[in-house]
Amino acid sequence: MATETLSAETQDSESPSKSKSQLAYDYLRGEINSGRYSPGYRLVLATIAADLDVSVVPVREAIRRLEAEGLVEFERNVGARVTMVNPREYEITMQTLSLVEGWATCASAPLLSKTDIARAREVNLELSETLDHFDPLAFTSLNREFHTILFEPCPNPHIRELVDRGWARLGVLRESIFSFVPGRAKQSVAEHEKILHLIETDADPLEIELAARNHRLATLDAFLEHETARSKHTRIKETA
Repeated sequence: MATETLSAETQDSESPSKSKSQLAYDYLRGEINSGRYSPGYRLVLATIAADLDVSVVPVREAIRRLEAEGLVEFERNVGARVTMVNPREYEITMQTLSLVEGWATCASAPLLSKTDIARAREVNLELSETLDHFDPLAFTSLNREFHTILFEPCPNPHIRELVDRGWARLGVLRESIFSFVPGRAKQSVAEHEKILHLIETDADPLEIELAARNHRLATLDAFLEHETARSKHTRIKETA
């Protein structure tokens, strides 16, 4: 009987801890998946614990689980942070997407109505308006909406599927690249307008395809430059 009582007391004492750990886990995973905690975001245990009104113990347990899942990593002198984008994986995804989305945009151009063009330009105006008080997540969401309008009528279902798959892959990477290279956002808006102008003026299909492709590759180039600079800075800090 004493053993049963002890067992019951142990379970009761552990249950709240497990509940709080699960609460912290669910919260952190949700923030990461939604993009509110973007790649590189530093996870400060005390701050998160205060936000959830728990001790740091269940938060630490939750972060260990997320680390095991590959969503969180630890960096010396920094602590826990959301796992950074795998540069090589991102590079491959963007290279592939530039090819298939460029073709899809080109093929869709003759099928876009004036209403479609007007809607795309409206979205691009919204993108422009976000630049003054830049919100990477809002910009990324609007950016996807803009491009979807342009490639949605693609008459080749296989190409369209590849485009959707590429965008989905970027989503898996939980990435708002514009949080790393916010200066790229302004250039992106200008390039959108160029693409719209080419479509409106019935430009040569190859010109439209290349404009859409190079637009995608320019974002990739900006990210890779950022990564090169970040890696160099990290090496300098480690040897200092």
